[in-house]
Amino acid sequence: MARLFISAIFCALLLIGKAAAGWYHVENYEGSIGSQPVHVSLQTYDGFGSGIAIEGSYFYDAKQSPIAVFGKLDGTRLALCEISNDKEFDRILVLGSKIPVDTTQCPFSLDMAESSATGTWSKGADNYPVTLKKVASLDDTGDPKIDGSVEIPFWAETAAHRFAGVYTNTDSGTCMTKMQVIKKRSGKVVQVIAFDDDGCNAGMLMTSIYQNVQKWVERRKDIISVNFRGGGAGYTMDYVFNRATGKYRLTK
Repeated sequence: MARLFISAIFCALLLIGKAAAGWYHVENYEGSIGSQPVHVSLQTYDGFGSGIAIEGSYFYDAKQSPIAVFGKLDGTRLALCEISNDKEFDRILVLGSKIPVDTTQCPFSLDMAESSATGTWSKGADNYPVTLKKVASLDDTGDPKIDGSVEIPFWAETAAHRFAGVYTNTDSGTCMTKMQVIKKRSGKVVQVIAFDDDGCNAGMLMTSIYQNVQKWVERRKDIISVNFRGGGAGYTMDYVFNRATGKYRLTK
């Protein structure tokens, strides 16, 4: 799914003043939808707009393609919808809908517990049980805390790869210390890009943590942009895929 890079940066500029306070409360799960193994990552936040309290990203282990989701939490009941196209992605997740978003027809209906979630995924005649177990979490809304190994499945993807950020606590704070490039066909990590970042700024700019790595196209080449906080409105580092080496390299 193509991403609207310019609109996303515009959104970040509107909200950058809040970034220093910390707004990432993320929980990662492993489990299954029906018989299919999945990885699910959910960010809880008070101000996504239109009553939306959750945004996230999940993927089927067999396909390795991130699916953007959003939803509303009512007590312990979570209704979670999937983004179906670029227009919806831009309206709901990038700019934030000014019209209340209806989640009554969301495919996911989950009961959230302290360390697990159970429920169903339903669409049309298809109905599958969902079982998830929490395996890691990140919270920088107060005193920064990380439990487990936190890998964020970013919404950005190419035809061949998805991208996962590894978030850790450092002496300078909490941030993404490296980005994994994962080949969809095999599910294997084929490249690790480490960030020599004294300020611990990588992956800490956008409101949705899943938007801190973005994809855009220039001259028919996929560009992967990593967002950094700092420098006023933040900044990016761009990587382009080199077919000769099979790796992403930093552009000048």
